[in-house]
Amino acid sequence: MTQMAKWLIGFGVVLIVIGGIILLANRLGLAGLKLPLGRLPGDLRIQGDNFTCFIPIASSILLSILLTIILNLVVRLLNR
Repeated sequence: MTQMAKWLIGFGVVLIVIGGIILLANRLGLAGLKLPLGRLPGDLRIQGDNFTCFIPIASSILLSILLTIILNLVVRLLNR
């Protein structure tokens, strides 16, 4: 049970850090920057007459790599 508590605390700390970064970006005027997620080379968009199919392959890979790095850092910090 204490292991689950450590995980929840770790995720809470990560969320607080992400929130702080977003708050800091707003105060510095960087909130208007648009990330190219969804428009990277490798993201597929198929448009027909009555439908649009969007497959974000490159964006998914980039997000997966970033989340893997963040989670590895959190796990290493909690195991100390």
